[in-house]
Amino acid sequence: MKNIVIGSGPAGRLAALELGKLGEEALLIEKNHIAGTCLNEGCMVICALTDITRFIETNNRFNSYGFLKSQIDISYDKIVEKIQETQVKLRKLNELENESVNNQIIYGKASIHDNEIHVNGGSYNYDKLLISTGARPYIPDMPGNQYGLTNKDILKIDEIPDKLNIIGSGFIACEIANIYSKLGSEVTIFSRHSFLKNIDEDIKKYILKYLISGVTLKENVNVLKIKKNVAITDVGEFEGSTFFAVGRLPNSEIAEGFIDLNTDSTIKVNEFLESSKKNVYAAGDVIGGYQMTPIARMEGIAAARNMAGFLNKIDYKCIPQSISLNMDVSYVNDEKIENKDLKEISYPAIAGPNSFWNILTGDTGLSKISFDSEENKIGNISAISPSSVSDVAYLSYLMRIGADLDDFENFIEIHPSTDTNYKIIKSMWL
Repeated sequence: MKNIVIGSGPAGRLAALELGKLGEEALLIEKNHIAGTCLNEGCMVICALTDITRFIETNNRFNSYGFLKSQIDISYDKIVEKIQETQVKLRKLNELENESVNNQIIYGKASIHDNEIHVNGGSYNYDKLLISTGARPYIPDMPGNQYGLTNKDILKIDEIPDKLNIIGSGFIACEIANIYSKLGSEVTIFSRHSFLKNIDEDIKKYILKYLISGVTLKENVNVLKIKKNVAITDVGEFEGSTFFAVGRLPNSEIAEGFIDLNTDSTIKVNEFLESSKKNVYAAGDVIGGYQMTPIARMEGIAAARNMAGFLNKIDYKCIPQSISLNMDVSYVNDEKIENKDLKEISYPAIAGPNSFWNILTGDTGLSKISFDSEENKIGNISAISPSSVSDVAYLSYLMRIGADLDDFENFIEIHPSTDTNYKIIKSMWL
């Protein structure tokens, strides 16, 4: 076999697809389900549940305004059932996509033996190998950790917990808190340090005030021990199920003793995503860095092209990121100028689709841009609005190609929209 790809998450699936498009023979090996964490345990599950919480919040808002009278009866087991039905359909589409370029897919646990891959009792030689085995939730080493839930358990929960204690301080903790608090759980977040420390402070305050206002946040608190339905912390005991959202570990065990690993157990690669062993590559969460689906896809495609002899590198400058809440939170930073003395401008987000009725309660969102007036460049963008994901994505591209502030002036937004960034940039010349 000319090319073997182990792991069919966003990196591996897209790598195999790219190899097929380039006319390269490729075998894709997957231990569980095609499409990896994103579809089966991560992003897509979060998005599905967040769609429901947005509907619940809109229903409650309309009821409070008096022009809609309805009551919602939530069936969590039916939600899980329909998510799983959708996953089956999407897995089939992902399989067909790879098979359409003549790729072979094998399901089974692979192991590496020098220049051979063993799976399901068979062995396969390769010329080029890509390891894209992803990552898994980190489980803290504490008494009772067997009682803790992770994102892998979301579709295994029988019912919505009455009380949920979330250990973590990042995006996953925030998204899980939003979902279960809107579904009716009494949610408490325990953050060992500062919550959402990489987010602009004004954006964080907005999130806490408007987006997860029903959640209790306890910062600088350590969880010491877990019992079946109790979290024991250094500030007391708290009843409820416990959810771990404290980071992820690379699934790099398959590569131990075969290629070099970094001190954090991620696979060490060069700028061409090649490992310490010639013709063995790695991409996606297993190499660390930005653990995001779009980046994993980008790395998978880049690795495939390098495997096929079309050398290319990845530019990690100005990567847009987001938190999926009932109103999306998105941001991008230009690391080269973010530490300079930047000027800041912020506005409430413009009301439009999916936010018109928020005007009455003053929570239409918030956008904030920092810029270097001397270099005429944008340094940071943070936005909370129904359109922030797409707004920040296109603005990050302009930042990545080094566009001046003047270049943004010719942009014409589609009306109606909730894009405040356009208004902010225009105001810079007033």
